Amino acid sequence: MADSFKALVINQEGENFSREIKAIEKSFLRHGDVLVKVNYSSLNYKDALILKNGARLVKEFPHIPGIDFSGTVEESQNDKFKPGDEIILTGWRVGEIFYGGYSQYAKVNGDFLVKKPKDLTSKQSMILGTAGITALQCSFATKTAREELLLGEKVENVLVTGASGGVGSIAVMILNKLGCNVTAVTGKESNKEYLQSIGAKNIINTGDLNKESRPLDKGLWDGAVDTVGGQVLANVLAQTKEGGIVAACGNAADIKLNTTVMPFIIRGVKLWGINSVNTSIRRREFLWGEASNLISFDLLEQSIKEINLEGLLDVYPKMLKGETSGRYIVNLNK
Repeated sequence: MADSFKALVINQEGENFSREIKAIEKSFLRHGDVLVKVNYSSLNYKDALILKNGARLVKEFPHIPGIDFSGTVEESQNDKFKPGDEIILTGWRVGEIFYGGYSQYAKVNGDFLVKKPKDLTSKQSMILGTAGITALQCSFATKTAREELLLGEKVENVLVTGASGGVGSIAVMILNKLGCNVTAVTGKESNKEYLQSIGAKNIINTGDLNKESRPLDKGLWDGAVDTVGGQVLANVLAQTKEGGIVAACGNAADIKLNTTVMPFIIRGVKLWGINSVNTSIRRREFLWGEASNLISFDLLEQSIKEINLEGLLDVYPKMLKGETSGRYIVNLNK
């Protein structure tokens, strides 16, 4: 490897918060037992929050953000990996308390890594990234958990909120592939055609759900994936049919949930929390193994924007303002 390489480093000294793309050396990387040459990372909402001000998630500075990445093992002191292995990392608070993927090299705990399936490229794995692994978990919870684990009725009509975002758009595609009639919720009129192309049968405006909710409303959905929280989630719960599962994975709208017990005790609705950060390696391997069967990358790539480290500094404020759509992947060799 080169004597020095490029990384995006954030730092805080007193009230002064800074972001700088700079050359660092291998000795700067102080965590883990596997050194990885990073090919791709991505920009997630959590990354944008960290780039803004650390989001109270980063405890020590200086720090390298980036909560996911794919690449090739360069050096390993972990028996599970050897040089040349192609890997994927998502979660485990990498990019928060451990140095992350916004660097041409990363050093991490080998127990956090998954070997990349042969039918996925390194780029495709980050087109999915944290958003994809979260969408896969949400989709399996909404449909498969009800039908198989709980032996419930067939899931047909499902709702996906925040459908223009990374998790939402991928969930639309997966649930369509699983045979569901998907209604996508978006506040972006310009994205309707794209959402229809990846599997949405119907599209409604976010404003129709982002309002005061009733304890129970007309049952419309066999299940739902909610990526935004707040009043939208409260309305989704009120509109979910008997025995439906609502998989909740985000809080872009609000962390507060103003609802009642009525959907749960009258209709048996289940609010299924999704935490992709600490998902077991066994489950991760299963989910990554299913990805190529459920994702049409030729369609998904229409919404992908490929940027470099410099581009991150331009894009993350727009994401926080709700001015982006689809996925941004970061090419560390660009």
